[in-house]
Amino acid sequence: MTDAANLAQGAAAGGAQTNAPIRPAANPARAAAAPAAPPAMAGGQLALTSFALALGTFMMVLDSTIANVSLPTIAGNLGVSSDNSTWVITAFAVSNGIAVPLTGWLMRRFGVVRVFCTAVALFTLSSFLCGIAWDLPSLILFRVLQGATAGPIMPGSQALLISIFPPQKRSTALGIWSMTTLVAPIMGPILGGYISDNYHWSWIFLINVPFGIFVTLICWSNLKSRETPKMKLPIDAVGLGLLVLWVGALQVMLDLGKNADWFNDDLIVVLTAVAAIGFVAWVIWELTDANPTVDLSLFARRNFLIGNLAFSLGYAVFFANILILPLWLQTQLGYTATWAGLVAAPSGLVAVVLTPFVARLSGKIDARLLASVAFIGFAVSYYMRSGYTTTASFTDFMLPLLVQGVSMSTFFLSMLTIAIDRIPPERLPSATGISNFTRIVAGSFAASIITTAWDRREALHQTRLTEAVGTNMPIQMATEQLMRLGMTAQQAAAVVTRQMVGQAYLLASTDLFRISAYLCASMLIIVWFCRRPTPPEGHVVAAD
Repeated sequence: MTDAANLAQGAAAGGAQTNAPIRPAANPARAAAAPAAPPAMAGGQLALTSFALALGTFMMVLDSTIANVSLPTIAGNLGVSSDNSTWVITAFAVSNGIAVPLTGWLMRRFGVVRVFCTAVALFTLSSFLCGIAWDLPSLILFRVLQGATAGPIMPGSQALLISIFPPQKRSTALGIWSMTTLVAPIMGPILGGYISDNYHWSWIFLINVPFGIFVTLICWSNLKSRETPKMKLPIDAVGLGLLVLWVGALQVMLDLGKNADWFNDDLIVVLTAVAAIGFVAWVIWELTDANPTVDLSLFARRNFLIGNLAFSLGYAVFFANILILPLWLQTQLGYTATWAGLVAAPSGLVAVVLTPFVARLSGKIDARLLASVAFIGFAVSYYMRSGYTTTASFTDFMLPLLVQGVSMSTFFLSMLTIAIDRIPPERLPSATGISNFTRIVAGSFAASIITTAWDRREALHQTRLTEAVGTNMPIQMATEQLMRLGMTAQQAAAVVTRQMVGQAYLLASTDLFRISAYLCASMLIIVWFCRRPTPPEGHVVAAD
């Protein structure tokens, strides 16, 4: 079988992978039974299928962030409090976090094309149901369904993109996937804010429907002949139950912790204990069970372990910063949701323009160098933001994000190249599922940590500012001057307090930007513990 056939067969779906790849006895039978894979696509069919697969990923990632800026609108329309409306985000995150690591097992059991197309179709249906939700409980229920069906979409599209390209163009496939993955989180707040400001909130979900139908039809018609072998794998009920337990507890703890004052709340303590104990039990079970749901033995590979560590940490810092900047702009500087999103738009544009060129270079340049460029660029971008002031203009906010766009064009592609290095093609679906899962969990941690740290740093700086100016003449003079302009004593005090709060949030934001810069700089060390990835056109061997 040619290299192209080997790659296409394995990357598409995991061939007939057993759940115990370290057991050599199963491999000869698997290799003998594996049919010849179809050749790589070319021409218009390749372009159309690649576009549909990328659109599927874009649609799914977009929906993980598009609702964030719309929560106040949703809460007001449904007549609930803002605190209750956060379950719209939590419901999606919990079900998606559980579904993503199951992707490898599902694709080996039912075939990659069938799983991917079914997931997109059900995701489209659940998006429609979210759009017509009549109250908060129904919206939460449909978001649970949407998150669960979204699980296989990202790793499935990644594996399928790799399979339809020739082996020597794997970097191109990863580049296409990377563009959609990195642009969608930025576009989410922009679209969500624009729709919330100008239309009914339901359209943030209903816009998925036509695109979902398109993706399902194109992918099924072009890929159904490339379906991969299916295996009658037993269901790891214990492993699945433990996965649901600890991931569910962890996501709920992360989402509710900030409002519950973290470990001062008994529920958060219980959820943390359940998540920790459940995680340890799950790891032990998955490593010792004959047919585990998730193939954790992949972490025995050096590049997969270290690459995913660097990928997850880098993504966590990136996700935290794309969350905190729009939040600061909207709550403290008076930006609308639409304009706060537009500040980040240029970085996505730069990334889209540069990614194809980076993809061409990635097969010729050490991926660790590209990853270093990404982390250096992120560090520079975050350090530039640490110089923001309360009078910064739109251009001042945008310039550091242009630098970030350069990093985005190299970050996803280089880290994916490192993480899946030397992964046998039949294990790629499991590898991509686990990689996406660790990244999603890291993003959840980042969201909780950054918002908590932001508020606590603001409180600290406000206290220091009050101590510094509370007994000094400047604040008294400012109050008296405002009173001469016609304000009451209470109004003047409120204006002064507001200025102090704004300054405190500025200092809190710049503190976190500076810490982010230092973290990205330190990740350069982690990247160089990986071995140099092999060129993508090299021979793909079977699992041992």
